[in-house]
Amino acid sequence: MFGSKKDTTLDPSLEQVGTIIGPGAVIEGPLTTKDSARIDGTVKGNVTISGALIVGQEAKIVGTVSCLNAYIAGEINGNVSSPQGKVEISDTGKVIGDVTCKGIIIDENAVFQGKCEMTNLDKNSAKVAKERAAADKAAEENKAAENKTEENADKKDSDKK
Repeated sequence: MFGSKKDTTLDPSLEQVGTIIGPGAVIEGPLTTKDSARIDGTVKGNVTISGALIVGQEAKIVGTVSCLNAYIAGEINGNVSSPQGKVEISDTGKVIGDVTCKGIIIDENAVFQGKCEMTNLDKNSAKVAKERAAADKAAEENKAAENKTEENADKKDSDKK
């Protein structure tokens, strides 16, 4: 509105939620889905989600959780495994258990009691920063070389005239 554009892109795995466990619903036993899921009720059992998991503010999970990415606003009593993705615990979220993930965000006032194991840490942040800088420099050099080639081509065209 009024000419302002906000970047509203979301992680693709969070865009389509295929499974919803509504408020007041109670599942006793394991829950497995092949798509992203939102849980607003209670699950007493292990949860395995092939996509993203959204745990609503009133939700409670008692069991091990495995998913691609997790956004936790409710409560999880059990380990959370997202070795290739990100785990975000919002300010209303509570995780009592260990977390395994590639990236983690813990908001102020969130509760996290356990340990966090980061995956894909074969490179330290200094190495990653150096690799990014080298890649950026190479891209700049390539662009400069392309511009020079174009200038030379333009010069040759003007010399012919």
